[in-house]
Amino acid sequence: MTNYSQELITLARYLAGEFENKAQAAAEPIWYVHLRLWKHPIPLFNEDSIALYAEQVSTVNLSKPYRPRLLRLRPSTKKADGLEIQYYMFEDIDRVLGAGEKPEILTGITPEDVKLLPDCRLEVEANKLDDDRYHFRAFPVDDKLCSFTYGGNNFQVSLGFEVNAEELLVYDKGIDRETGKAIWGALMGAFRFRKNDDFSGLLPKIT
Repeated sequence: MTNYSQELITLARYLAGEFENKAQAAAEPIWYVHLRLWKHPIPLFNEDSIALYAEQVSTVNLSKPYRPRLLRLRPSTKKADGLEIQYYMFEDIDRVLGAGEKPEILTGITPEDVKLLPDCRLEVEANKLDDDRYHFRAFPVDDKLCSFTYGGNNFQVSLGFEVNAEELLVYDKGIDRETGKAIWGALMGAFRFRKNDDFSGLLPKIT
């Protein structure tokens, strides 16, 4: 077993699960699509990290999941006692699409199946509340945009989220490379997710 900090373990437990923004979408359907979001524990990089497979889907088109990605939660490489999240993309996206609902698809995935996105890293600020509860805020290093190439096209995304025991707020936005303006995602404020199903029991054995 790997010895992780209480903050890292708690962050992973808060994030591991299936989420929906059902209440938000019902209240503001013009601005917020009803989304389902999965973050599944996956046994990669266990020597120093906790990895989560992330994917989402609009509930009006459940057969078309999108944005598969890997989040590597680990101690900060820049700050003592800090946390960070490094993003990876999959070399073969078609291989993993649908793993949100069918995580068995991820069986056999190795570190060679993912590609580091060096510009896609978040610092994590951990604020301890009462009774060993936390509030976490993840934000880009030096306000840097997440940039990557897929299908011959270049993309930029502004990443960020907040999470506590009750709610996950996601601020991700797609950025137009020409204008620098946000064109999709959390244009009117964070997507507010509640956890429907808890996957923290599937996290690797950690102390």
